[in-house]
Amino acid sequence: MRTQSLRDRSALALAGLLLAGAPTASTALADSRPAAAPARGKPYVETRLFFGTARPDGGPAVTDRQFTAFVDREVTPDFPDGLTVQNGRGQWRDAHGTIEKERSYELILLYPESAAKGGDRKIEEIRRAYEKAFAQESVGRVDAHARVDF
Repeated sequence: MRTQSLRDRSALALAGLLLAGAPTASTALADSRPAAAPARGKPYVETRLFFGTARPDGGPAVTDRQFTAFVDREVTPDFPDGLTVQNGRGQWRDAHGTIEKERSYELILLYPESAAKGGDRKIEEIRRAYEKAFAQESVGRVDAHARVDF
């Protein structure tokens, strides 16, 4: 019995030594991953605004010409360094619980983190101006931190 116990312990010790030297799956994966790219650019805030075009009061939808004029008048003066506008299709549940599907615009703004406090105030003014001008219930907003290099 003592011989069997000694053999079992020897076999377990040998298996442990063999396994300790074997690379694990996570080690093998880590060795095959490319090195991370160095951080580039400066810290910025990326703000995305979502503008619907259907009017809850049943009026005509906001046209491309009207939206472009709005951007020229309300956005460009506060963000003259650049912006991006993309056309989209969206949906959301309105205040009455109805799911509205509509053509929309996504406005993307990038500005230095150092200007975030002033940028926030300006963006809220843009949102309120659009809601008022086109009888909208809301303008969606998403903010994210980014590293930006031009």
